[in-house]
Amino acid sequence: MNTVPLLLTHHDEPALVEDKDQTLPPSTTKTVSFFGTFLNGLNALSGVGILSIPYALATGGWLSLILLFVISMIAFYSGLLIKRCMDKDGNIKTYPDIGDLAFGKIGRLLVSTSMYTELYLVATGFLILEGDNLDNLFPNTEIKIAGLASGGKQLFVILVGIIIMPTVWLDDLSLLSYISASGVLASAIIICSVFSVATFDGSVGFNVKGNILNWNGIPTAVSLYAFCYCAHPIFPSLYHSMRNKHQFSNVLLLCFVLSSAGYASMAIIGYLMFGAEVESQITLNLPINRISSQIAIYTTLVNPIAKYALMVTPISNALKGLLPQQHKNRPVISVLISTTLVISSVIVALTVPFFAYLTSLVGAFLSITASIILPCSCYLKISGTYNKFGIETVGIMTIIFLGVVMGIYGTYTALVEIIDHL
Repeated sequence: MNTVPLLLTHHDEPALVEDKDQTLPPSTTKTVSFFGTFLNGLNALSGVGILSIPYALATGGWLSLILLFVISMIAFYSGLLIKRCMDKDGNIKTYPDIGDLAFGKIGRLLVSTSMYTELYLVATGFLILEGDNLDNLFPNTEIKIAGLASGGKQLFVILVGIIIMPTVWLDDLSLLSYISASGVLASAIIICSVFSVATFDGSVGFNVKGNILNWNGIPTAVSLYAFCYCAHPIFPSLYHSMRNKHQFSNVLLLCFVLSSAGYASMAIIGYLMFGAEVESQITLNLPINRISSQIAIYTTLVNPIAKYALMVTPISNALKGLLPQQHKNRPVISVLISTTLVISSVIVALTVPFFAYLTSLVGAFLSITASIILPCSCYLKISGTYNKFGIETVGIMTIIFLGVVMGIYGTYTALVEIIDHL
């Protein structure tokens, strides 16, 4: 998962018609244009997965790149199914609404739980990413407080947690949303910088042939590929905010094509540069004395700091929604909840400081669930096509089955790797 949608407005929309072929008139309320929705969607699909994609390719081998495109196509199709679900009921505005329409309160709870857990772990991954890269830039850093020494990436994780703490106290995150919109540009800068290291700096080059296929690494590779396409929980918001909703399918197609091209490019470049030696974050392989490397690393460092608050704010709002009415709008309670979320994610980042394994777990357990299994299951129930044994029904059920298999096997592999490295 990569980011939260930006520049969205959720004012009173006219009810969506059920006939998907009927042209929807532009809304008279504040809505987002085709280009704006495209930028938001591409931003949502262009996240920190760009750093681990070379590691995924190195783990699975060259032929595993086919799986990246297969997962991309399945994720695109399930995104279209989310649109179809929303076309069935004009009151649907969020992903949990779809779960509620399909399976009632249980469906809403399941969708919400997978959403918020995914957001929390992605935010935790940001802290691990920051700690790893800062430790790479400033090795052997150590400070002493009250006679106790602390250093290494654990120190940087704590410092980053302190730095981002004020950002989660803000009630209005519109400024952070605009900053986070730079995610698309940041991904492009990282790709170009890494390519520049290989072609112009002369310190690395493209010298590695790599393995054709590594069966043992396929579960990890699939999980990391799935992590790159975990933006489905925000697709309903994108669709609901779009001025001309009949163009949403085109927006989605364009976003998936460009994001997949970016991921594939980074995977190929990184694997050709470092082969099996590529780290879980390719920035950790880059020679830090090169200008191109520094641009890539510092771009990597700045982006998550702006996006962290956008990850945890939906969780904070959900937790505040569980409180009694008299406590919901109290600033002290809001700050306390946000602060607790940051502290807890710092603790998790210190306990499980393995970026690749954490993202692999998120990809296998949560991304496949939220981006493949749930959209397909909800569509079958809402549309009623599960009663019709047609080609589409068989195809969707096959996707669900494959998603369950990939999720179980990938989750088991990720948990084993995490436990082995604790």
